[in-house]
Order: sequence, then structure tokens, then C-alpha cells
Amino acid sequence: MKKFLAIILTAVMSLGLVACGNSSNGDDKTYNVGICQLVQHEALDAATQGFKDELTKELGEDAVTFDEQNAQGDSATCSTIINGFVSNNVDLILANATPALQAAQAGTNEIPILGTSVTEYGVALGIKDFDGLVGSNISGTSDLAPLDQQAAMLKELFPDKKNVGLVYCTAEANSQYQVDTVKKELENLGYTCKLYGFSDSNDLSSVAKTAADESDVIYVPTDNTVASNASIIDNICRPAKIPVIAGEEGVCKGCGVATLSISYYDLGVATGKMAAKVLTGESKIEEMKIEYAPEFTKKYNKEICKDLGIEIPDDYVAIEK
Repeated sequence: MKKFLAIILTAVMSLGLVACGNSSNGDDKTYNVGICQLVQHEALDAATQGFKDELTKELGEDAVTFDEQNAQGDSATCSTIINGFVSNNVDLILANATPALQAAQAGTNEIPILGTSVTEYGVALGIKDFDGLVGSNISGTSDLAPLDQQAAMLKELFPDKKNVGLVYCTAEANSQYQVDTVKKELENLGYTCKLYGFSDSNDLSSVAKTAADESDVIYVPTDNTVASNASIIDNICRPAKIPVIAGEEGVCKGCGVATLSISYYDLGVATGKMAAKVLTGESKIEEMKIEYAPEFTKKYNKEICKDLGIEIPDDYVAIEK
């Protein structure tokens, strides 16, 4: 009888150990991540994809659920999307582009927010004397290429030109920051500069036409509205033989001759690494400084350069179509 009881007790203990082992597997954490992307275009799409690829690589495909939504270029829609994420109590928000980040800032001060494809966080978030640390529930990555080097690129390619028109969307605070900075750099290099602001895509054509008529070279910053409507600028500037220096590769592919380029996919990957640290508790978001693209490449649009008869130095790389 004692032997029989011992056998029963051993069996019960074994079952208990199996049950404990199974319950530990069920404790694996899963995360819900909301993605608000301002508009669909190549650069922002690449950043979102890099973010998703890296976060699933870090945490596992079954550990992350993405609620990915596109605002179709409308800031008000960004706010609606963000409010939905807050109502659903997502674990983290990716805000892709400045209006998405601003909507997220207004929508929650509790849920961790990571921005990407944002040029200057101090300007976007209204922080004076910004030192790279937001210090709240917000951090992220910046797509800002060195503006002094962009001005130097224009000087390298067009040393004999005199008048530079800077075309940008006045509704994008980061665009204003870029053109103001580049304008000062170009004026230090001896150019005469004039700002040509447009409020939305509806008046881009008329503004671009005026800029082309009054300028020898045009500069356009990293600007979401320009990126979505680059063909408008190209259809005006290329026939007029006015070269365009662009703030990023997506814009340059559509209307520019050259740019100082970053990889938006790699920028998204860097943001994904940050997200993994926040979600797992490895890092506190309020202690994470804004990160920047580690590498910049001089690139040129082979087709437009050929049409305009522009010779490009050997250290530039052709943009792949």
C-alpha cells in the first residue's frame, strides 16, 4: 500500500512540474504598437518598414502586434489616429513625420512615443534651447542631414550661380527651420537668397513658377508636402533649366539634381532598436536622447542632370530608380 501511494505521489508531483513549465511559457509578454504615418511616400514608408522589421527581430514576430495607419497628409487625421491609440491603450506609439509627432504629443503624456523622419525635435515640440533630450514620454530619431553641408554641396555644383530660391511648405515648422538655416549658410557663401513659401499643395505650382523665374538654383528642404508633390516642381524647373538641390533622396528622385542622403530604412531600424529597449524596460524613454543618422551620402539624379547638362563629381552616387 505504501509503495502504491509513493507511486501516486510521484506521478502527481511530475504532473505539477509539467504544469509549472507550461505556465511559464504562457507568461511571455506581447505588445501592441500603434503606428501613425503622416502620408505615403518612399522615405516615410521605408522608415516604417525598418521600424517594424527591427522590432519584430528584437522581440519576435509573435510578440508584437502593429496597428498601422496613414493620415493621407492630413494633420487632423493624425490627431484622430492618435486618439484611437490612446483609447486602445497601446504600449507604444511610432509617430512618423512631424505632424504625427505633434499630434502624439498633444494626445498623451503617458504612453511612450518615438518619432522618426522628424527633422528638428526642438522646433517640432516647441522646446527652446533644445539639447537633444526631450525628457518626457517622447524620444526618437531625426532625419536631419547637416544643413551646412547641403549649402556647401550647392556651392560645389554651382559656384557661378548668384540667386537661390528656397521653396518650402509654411505649414511645416521643420521646413521653416531648414530654409532659415540654409539661407544663412548660403548667404555666407556669397549667394543672394529668397524664401518662397506655399501653404499647401494647391499653391505649390504658382509659387514654384515664381521661384523658377527669379532664381538660378532652387533649394527644397526635407519637406513632406514637397515629397508628395515633387513632380509639380520638376515639371516647372526642368523645362526652365533651373537645377534643384534637395534635402533628401525621395525629393531628389522626383525633382532634384543632387542631395545629401540618408537611409530612411536604417533610420527606422534605429527607432525599432529604441522601441525594443523601451518596451522591455531596458531603457527609460525620458532618458533617451534623440538619435541621428550615422552616415550621409552625396547622391545625384542621373536623368535630370543629363537633361540639364550638369557634370557631377566622381564622389557622388547615382540614385537608383
